[in-house]
Amino acid sequence: MPNQFSTQTLSTQTPSSLFTLLVAPAKVIRGASVLQAAAEEIAYLGSRPLIVTGNYTLSLSQQSLQPILEGQLLDIAQASYGADCCEASLKSLRQAAQEHKADVIIGVGGGKALDTAKLVAQQLQLPVVTIPTSASTCAAWSALSNVYSEAGAFLYDVALSRCPDLLILDYDLIQTAPQRTLVAGIGDAIAKWYEASVSSGHLQQALIIAAVQQARVLRDILLQKSATALQEPGSEVWREVVDATVLLAGVIGGLGGAQCRTVAAHAVHNGLTHISGHGSIHGEKVAYGILVQLRLEEMVQGNQLAGTSRQQLLKFYAEIGLPQKLGDLGLGNITLSELQTSAEIALAPNSDIHRLPFKVASEQLMAAMVSTTAPIENRDGINRVSNRVMSDEVTE
Repeated sequence: MPNQFSTQTLSTQTPSSLFTLLVAPAKVIRGASVLQAAAEEIAYLGSRPLIVTGNYTLSLSQQSLQPILEGQLLDIAQASYGADCCEASLKSLRQAAQEHKADVIIGVGGGKALDTAKLVAQQLQLPVVTIPTSASTCAAWSALSNVYSEAGAFLYDVALSRCPDLLILDYDLIQTAPQRTLVAGIGDAIAKWYEASVSSGHLQQALIIAAVQQARVLRDILLQKSATALQEPGSEVWREVVDATVLLAGVIGGLGGAQCRTVAAHAVHNGLTHISGHGSIHGEKVAYGILVQLRLEEMVQGNQLAGTSRQQLLKFYAEIGLPQKLGDLGLGNITLSELQTSAEIALAPNSDIHRLPFKVASEQLMAAMVSTTAPIENRDGINRVSNRVMSDEVTE
């Protein structure tokens, strides 16, 4: 297929395994007001689309996308994925697609809507189109779907057989989203450097080297341009940041594979989804998770460069509005039991956190989670400050 790229190079895990990469969507259309032109491309993929969207974006889809598709004489059905990309939603949407005799799935919305659409399309062996309505994640690009419980707790991810057949990035549509979603997307995207560099920065495979270097470029774009982009929605610099969060972030996982996509920052996110009472979104939790990962590198490895990077990020987060500590995620009153639950889930045997080049104990992760804003300490002082912060911030 045109959107699949495979290479029989050595795996990073075993010297004889096959390393398969799903690099990019078959086609990407981007620009202002491109939905009209893109409708013809959708018509090439099928004549009976099922549009999968969330409750929030359902009306947006009906106003902006449905009339355009009807102009192509397509027979359209729409369905909401409900509360989350969960087993019940997937079952309901498969039934809706079969009843409509859908021959193409169109995902419209944020990351969860797109993940749901991609997975339903794979389960029914149908082509899929992704139309992001915010720049909150790179889900429109990637060959991956995350599945949650109906309560929003992360359960598992599914590696898909291909990237989307068509990605439509309409800047006008993205600009309708709350600015918070772009801020979260910046947090999710910038994690690529901090995760890929620690898991894969030492590897010598050409494509992984390229992925890590692209992650560095992505970090630099976001550090240099995010503040201006947020002040100037719709501007050229805003479009560059949107491209970085939706497209370039996806390139890194495509070129480098899973180990360049997620490490400790995303593992911390997954653990936090099992704690009730927070109102944060995906990229916000991932951004906080980067600080936790850097704190672990300081505490476990005595890595002072990680401490310097953490301090740099804290200033950047303050400038654009990303969370720096648990309280910023709505978890200022987290209990020790809740913190331990989150840490244990983040440290599950199949967790991405184990891509770190060192082992992490539950107590170390908990200490890191409550000391993300701590000043840089020398190695002798790390345990002392972590124990002090744990006692100050966590209640029984």
